[in-house]
Amino acid sequence: MIRICFVCQGNICRSTMAEYVFKDLVRKEGLEKDFLIESRGVIADVGSDIHPGTKKMLDKHNIPYSKHIATQLEKNDYEKYDYFIGMDDYNILSMKKMFNNSDKVYKLLEFTNDDKEIGDPWYTHNFTITYDDVDKGCRALFNFVKNNK
Repeated sequence: MIRICFVCQGNICRSTMAEYVFKDLVRKEGLEKDFLIESRGVIADVGSDIHPGTKKMLDKHNIPYSKHIATQLEKNDYEKYDYFIGMDDYNILSMKKMFNNSDKVYKLLEFTNDDKEIGDPWYTHNFTITYDDVDKGCRALFNFVKNNK
C-alpha cells in the first residue's frame, strides 16, 4: 500500500484539494485498495471543514469529496505515511524540522520538474490557479508513484 499525506498550512484549502484530486485519479484507475490518501496542516485550523472555495473548485471539476475535519500534522505521523507532499517552502521546512530532514518530504510541483510553490488561496483568493497547479502536481505525482511502486 502506498501511503500519501498532503500537507499545507491550515488543512482546509490546498492539502484537501490535493487529497481529493489525487483520490479521484486513483479511483478512476481502480486502485483505491492500493493507496491511503489523507491530508494535514502544519498549523491546522483544527476541526474545520474544507474551505468553500476549494469545494467550489472540486464541484466544478466533478471531483467527489466527503466531510473533512482539519487535522494538524504531528511527529508520530511519520511512520504512517510513505510520502509527505507539501505545497510551499514553509510547509517543506516545517516538515523537515519535525521529521529531521526526512527523505519522505517533497514539494508537490517537484514532480512536474517545476520548483515553484502552490499559492495559498486563503491569501490570494484565486482558487482557479491553485486548482490548476494542484491538478498538474497530482497527475505528475500519480505517474511517479505508479512507475516506482
